[in-house]
Amino acid sequence: MAKLVFIRHGQSEWNLSNQFTGWVDVDLSEKGVEEAKNAGKLIKEAGLQFDQAYTSVLTRAIKTLHYALEGSDQLWIPETKTWRLNERHYGALQGQNKAEAAEKWGDDQVHTWRRSYDVLPPLLSADDEGSAAKDRRYADLDPRIIPGGENLKVTLERVIPLWEDEIAPKLLDGKNVIIAAHGNSLRALTKYIENISDEDIINLEMATGEPVVYDLDDKLNVVSKTKLGE
Repeated sequence: MAKLVFIRHGQSEWNLSNQFTGWVDVDLSEKGVEEAKNAGKLIKEAGLQFDQAYTSVLTRAIKTLHYALEGSDQLWIPETKTWRLNERHYGALQGQNKAEAAEKWGDDQVHTWRRSYDVLPPLLSADDEGSAAKDRRYADLDPRIIPGGENLKVTLERVIPLWEDEIAPKLLDGKNVIIAAHGNSLRALTKYIENISDEDIINLEMATGEPVVYDLDDKLNVVSKTKLGE
């Protein structure tokens, strides 16, 4: 029976300052580093061993993965970094303080942008200084697929090819996989593997730095789900 582990990155500097982050590359806060290290401790105590690791191309997720693997004596395992596991792109909201955004557009509108399944935020132009189109880590991507903003539905659509082409085949081969990523990319994967409805997924929260362990059968159905540290 294959095991799949999700870890949302530890608290970031912009989590701490209450800013929309998305594809902006910010570092872990001091608390976030400790959360990531504790995830490694929990993984080691649980005796979990991995064959393959996946993470995004954003620093906060990469460092979380490395701290977790180092803490469980598995820093050596193969690792894949991919934009498909990036956080949801928050469009023109990126960098804005969430409370100030609520004052500007209203609590209900900002809540809709943050938590709805298929409503897009205000989009960021490819010409904007903060556009990911100007970031060399995406230089090999077709410019037409670099988003100006995403909702959870679009995030799911970009994550699924990675699941189908790489992650699922490894799990079907009996390999254990760890994924360190972001609140929304992991919510998207959770929706898919647990078959959560569009209405219910908006209520799912992913805690920072807390490993979630799935036992999957030979058809990748969820046999059990455990949150380490609870």
